[in-house]
Amino acid sequence: MSEEHSTLIELIANHALNQKGVYTVLVTLLTHKILDPSQDVRLHQSNMVGGFSGRSIDTKYITPTLRKLGLPCMSESGWLTRSLEQPYAYTLDYQGKISNTKLKQAFLQILDYVENEPTTATPLLTYLLFCVIQKSKSDIVLITKIDDADNFTIDSIIAFLEACFSYNYKDSGGSKLPVIAFHCIFQQLIGELKRYEGCTLNKLGSHTASDRTSKTAGDIEIFKNGELIEAIEIKLDKPINADLMRQVQQKIYKHNPKRYCVFSSGQVIEAEAVKNIVNEIKETHGCQVIVNGVIPTLKYYLRLIISLQNCINGFLIAIENDSELKPIHKTVIVRLINLYFKH
Repeated sequence: MSEEHSTLIELIANHALNQKGVYTVLVTLLTHKILDPSQDVRLHQSNMVGGFSGRSIDTKYITPTLRKLGLPCMSESGWLTRSLEQPYAYTLDYQGKISNTKLKQAFLQILDYVENEPTTATPLLTYLLFCVIQKSKSDIVLITKIDDADNFTIDSIIAFLEACFSYNYKDSGGSKLPVIAFHCIFQQLIGELKRYEGCTLNKLGSHTASDRTSKTAGDIEIFKNGELIEAIEIKLDKPINADLMRQVQQKIYKHNPKRYCVFSSGQVIEAEAVKNIVNEIKETHGCQVIVNGVIPTLKYYLRLIISLQNCINGFLIAIENDSELKPIHKTVIVRLINLYFKH
């Protein structure tokens, strides 16, 4: 492999976390080139003359394998990225609007090179995965748990969580933090409240999946005997308005929960319209819809749980292990722990 193409691979690997689509698609195409050297992998859709379905291979094999290996991956397929799903071959003049132009050129140049030199697919893929693994190791941020129970009060935890949610990380992914916080609280509530006796909490899904591809009713789902009894949708800095509530209404009709909660750190606007939709859902479906703020709801739930220490340490463990959060999120949270709890 030439130094030029090593540099291009390194560029892709360095952006594997914030440009997962490009990296996942490249892994898929290089893998397929190894298995079928005669296939022009730039023809990534089956409706192209001489093409094949890269998305199907990614969805069935590549993304599940990357997830199993603990490597960066999309929620379902790299081809769900709009800039990569365009019906054009990945030739050097590809018009898909990949936002990072250097990354786009690196992606297209690698595919052009491997089409002309099929035997390079194996070393290119090997080096790409090696670089991504090394990058993942260097990005690991260890978060120390808090052992002193005297540090924990509801007020201190709420202040800490508000700081986590409102910090300007200057990168995407921060909207998952309140989802993780609620999920950790419900892990305790389900074992402690009679209301949730016999219930199971669904594991957290990908927070990068769009509503058009997500198969869940909300960010958090609670089941009893296989029936969805409660779904929770959590929004960071998004107002609760009529449009959001119509989306909620569609999810309720599709998934049939008995209760649906919408918690947002934004304001309720179009209050009368929101109230009318809530009443309409109750009358036509029977589902109870609860609308509230993120912080007031967290305060209420924290009063119900037995161990604040278990709750906050569960949150920190989940943050440390989450593969979608960036190193910047985890690094800032380490600083905030020292600020709010370690005096």
